[in-house]
Amino acid sequence: MIKLLRVDERLVHGQVALAWTNSLNADCIFVVNDDVRKDKLRLTTLKMAVPAGVKFVSKSVDDAVEVLNSGKTDKYKMLIVVDSVADALKLAKGTGLVTSVNLGNMKRLEGRRQLTSSVFATDEEIGAIRELLSMGVSVGCQPVPTEASVPVETLI
Repeated sequence: MIKLLRVDERLVHGQVALAWTNSLNADCIFVVNDDVRKDKLRLTTLKMAVPAGVKFVSKSVDDAVEVLNSGKTDKYKMLIVVDSVADALKLAKGTGLVTSVNLGNMKRLEGRRQLTSSVFATDEEIGAIRELLSMGVSVGCQPVPTEASVPVETLI
């Protein structure tokens, strides 16, 4: 069961590993990212941030779609973390299991406009967000569980 799909360019770090897993009572952090699967050092670093007793899984986007559709992950209460809106959209389109997306951290870069203090997006990313919304997926900006989620449609 997907408890939360979060877009966070940092992937797994203190907020994700502790605050979100505790808040959601998640027992699995599922990092979906094509590049992480190719970088053993980064994969090892991400694993080290995961709290004891929480399962860590990392797959490419295509492999994640396959495993989510297979039902093998149904027994877990998963926090899925991607580093881009594009990957969140691919998961939503590929599985039909994504009902909401949390925009947690998308850093300030040239060409991105500010939506919140921790979320910046390009026109292309906003297009992907609009596509998620058109699919019926709710999209909100929420850096930590103790703050209220702000519906992204009020920001774009």
